[in-house]
Amino acid sequence: MEGIEHRTFNVNGINMHVAEKGSGPVVLFLHGFPELWYTWRHQIVAFADLGYRAVAPDLRGYGDTDAPADIASYTYFHVVGDLVALIESLGVESVFLVAHDWGAMIGWYLCLFRPDLVKAYACLSVPFRPRSPKMKPIPTMRAFLGDDYYMCRFQDPGMEDEIAKYGSEAVLKKILTDTKPGPPCLPKENAFAISPNAKLPLWLTQDDLKYYSTKYDQKGFTGGLNYYRALDLNWELTAPWTGVKVKVPVKFMVGDLDMVYTTPGMKEYVHGEGFNKDVPMLEDVVVLEGAAHFINQERAQETNSHIHDFIQKF
Repeated sequence: MEGIEHRTFNVNGINMHVAEKGSGPVVLFLHGFPELWYTWRHQIVAFADLGYRAVAPDLRGYGDTDAPADIASYTYFHVVGDLVALIESLGVESVFLVAHDWGAMIGWYLCLFRPDLVKAYACLSVPFRPRSPKMKPIPTMRAFLGDDYYMCRFQDPGMEDEIAKYGSEAVLKKILTDTKPGPPCLPKENAFAISPNAKLPLWLTQDDLKYYSTKYDQKGFTGGLNYYRALDLNWELTAPWTGVKVKVPVKFMVGDLDMVYTTPGMKEYVHGEGFNKDVPMLEDVVVLEGAAHFINQERAQETNSHIHDFIQKF
């Protein structure tokens, strides 16, 4: 962590906190839920040592970045707008993009909206999913995965109160350490219950967990939850991009136990014709055996090697 600098940029009407280290071509790292720039701590140091300028923001709603209250302020247009302004503020014409989870979803839309800004995209855990003109996201998820599916439960305005009952640290520990394959569900009873004797995995220390929980104690979870709450709005707004393909070079990496990868239908899409059709410049799909969702932390060195092997070609 030594040598990581912290700066604040005014982008797209908000103040965005950024952690960065190194000099050279910019590698822009986008985190997911419920994470922060901190999820990329291993990558920031490693890529700075490899001769890159590693840049990892707290996305809007997270950490030390501003968190607008309105759900409608968390559309792809807002968040991609933040990134376009950030790239300009960094003084570069384009970046190597690395993203995970919600960051990966945002990354796909940055590639759709502004492919000129992305040299190559190393995507972790969440593949591109084309917009279905007839299937609105949340009602579709309710129909196929049930009301307890986590994205459906996150629509509940009482979710913040539910989280507060358990406390930030317990909720984060539950989410970050859950390695159960398949679509995650949050039953109304004991949604975030975790054994008091549950041990942290080797890749997550108590100090790491404390860093996350301290920031969430300060900021709350509403910003992160608002991304999920804007899903149907995103679907409405992105109608003009129905059928548009992602035309940047892409490498996709995922753990074979990942909750997204093991959701019904996902493996068939990733390894069938669908993914290649929607992302015609897809160069490689890497499945890490025995790894779950947070591969950039869980298998940091292996993930770094795959990312570097890819981006050094461009």
